[in-house]
Amino acid sequence: MLIPVLLFALGLVLLIKGGDWFVDGATGIARRFKLPELLIGATVVSIGTTLPEVMVSSQAALEGIAGISYGNAIGSIICNTALISAITIALKPTAVNKKTIVFPVAVFFIAAAIYAGFAYTTGRFYRWNGVLFLIMFVIYMVVNFFQMKRNPVEEAEEEEETKELPLWLEIVLLVGGAACIAVGARLLVDNGTLIAQALGVPDSVIGLTMVALGTSLPELVTAITSLVKGHSSLSVGNIIGANIFNIVLVSGAAITINPFEIPAEKMLMGINSSLLIDIPVMFLVMGIMTLPTVATGKLKRWQGIALLCIYVAFTAYQFVA
Repeated sequence: MLIPVLLFALGLVLLIKGGDWFVDGATGIARRFKLPELLIGATVVSIGTTLPEVMVSSQAALEGIAGISYGNAIGSIICNTALISAITIALKPTAVNKKTIVFPVAVFFIAAAIYAGFAYTTGRFYRWNGVLFLIMFVIYMVVNFFQMKRNPVEEAEEEEETKELPLWLEIVLLVGGAACIAVGARLLVDNGTLIAQALGVPDSVIGLTMVALGTSLPELVTAITSLVKGHSSLSVGNIIGANIFNIVLVSGAAITINPFEIPAEKMLMGINSSLLIDIPVMFLVMGIMTLPTVATGKLKRWQGIALLCIYVAFTAYQFVA
């Protein structure tokens, strides 16, 4: 049991550092070839922080472990919103620019509604569902890019000039980061499954909790950094974007690789627990975080506290029920 736990932890470390190196390398190369900063932020960096979820869910899909593949995406959304974002809101409520979050919030709920529609009507995801989500991802990225280009956000002054690394080092970071993410994802999935089996815990629960928290660590680091620098609203914007990617990119890739049924490892009143608890909680936490904020333009402390309480209850239910 000790070895799987150590390898699981090693997988988390490789995912985090691999994602960091990948973003640094890709960003350096993009800047070297004079690609717009806006394009770099909207694509390379955003996708880079979601790569752990993509690789873990894709690896689980390849191995036919639907519980982790499914649970990681839903669990990461709940973790991002009700734990990571909630901490920043509870500690430092702030005003936000409503114009910058209306579009991504709308996209999230549209994508989530489509996702839930497939889950509740068919009880499974088909390959064309995954392709549809990936198409939505491409459309979102394109629209988001041109929207930001038309309405650029004022950039904060750089504290210090970014040092340009040698091209060979940027390539090493890019390739090495991708390799670490791939190896880390494999370790996380394989050993997470072993731990679940040893503890008698369903794969979907491991995906919804341990794996989801592990793959959300890049968002956690971003949130803490933004909070320290006084940009908690930036953290919330990053969380909303990451949640969109978890549906259209993470789930889309996993479903396209290997379509799967909604895991029914836990039942509640004779009904699949995921349909009664997991998906509704996903909508609930995003609704609490975004809808009052869109209406008032402010993030309030009660939202953060309420979200944290929901996360504690949700996690407790997963392991106790």
